[in-house]
Amino acid sequence: MRVFVTGGTGLIGSAVVAELLGNGHTVLALTRSDASAQAASAAGAEPIRGGLADLDVLRAGAAQADGVIHLAFANDFSSPEALANAVAEESAALATLGEELVGSDRPFVACSGTPAVPGRASTEADPIPTEGPVGGRGRAVTGVLSLASRGVRSSAVRLPRTVHNDGAGGFAGVLTGIARQSGVSGYPGDGTQRWPAVHALDAAVLFRLALEQAEAGTSWHAVADEGDPVRDIAAVIGRRLGLPVESVPVETYGPLGVIFAADQPSSSAHTRQALGWEPKHPSLLEDLENIQP
Repeated sequence: MRVFVTGGTGLIGSAVVAELLGNGHTVLALTRSDASAQAASAAGAEPIRGGLADLDVLRAGAAQADGVIHLAFANDFSSPEALANAVAEESAALATLGEELVGSDRPFVACSGTPAVPGRASTEADPIPTEGPVGGRGRAVTGVLSLASRGVRSSAVRLPRTVHNDGAGGFAGVLTGIARQSGVSGYPGDGTQRWPAVHALDAAVLFRLALEQAEAGTSWHAVADEGDPVRDIAAVIGRRLGLPVESVPVETYGPLGVIFAADQPSSSAHTRQALGWEPKHPSLLEDLENIQP
């Protein structure tokens, strides 16, 4: 399959591109800069220059492809306004890609987040939130899944709070960055809230399986670790960096604070059984041992 990938040079995207190429697919990668284009070419993909806001480029990429995997996001959490702008940009991009694929029966795999369900681990059957700081992303992905009725084999791979590789990435990576800056390995609240996680190389396999196998309108969970207590995550970070570990105000995390403070374990039992996905790479707590002081 010739696959158009957005976000193909990021932590997750680079793993997805390698997984696709290693399994006989070819890749057309959206690249925003010369450096990204060079990285995509070096990985074996064909770069197409543009960003998520370049809707004509997105249409052209999708038109040339047998399937699309969307991973790109501005990842600007500096303020509520910046986050809202990033969500709006992504929403327009997803709508554009989807319209280009209508009636083609081609696969369109979007990324989403695992939902939080009070009192239990969320499953693939639970709806993703469409309100709150990132509710717009939920609404956009719901729109992608609705394309199943318009001749698109659309699916969503829901990613946990931390997608990691070599000790970096996701919410745990944010904790590490703040710890380096502040001199404290902090966590919000009492730290008993649980965050699910997956290694980027395992997540990449699931994106490929969804592209190849997923039925239209389905959601899948890329969850290897159902939920590690955040203070356990902070404890490893603190030990690796030689810093004290303690609770810090939720406001430390800006617009993401309310999400950081929530208990949100998640299950991938259905995904493993239906698609034959089996995570094989190190757990989050094992991988965080790669953090360097």
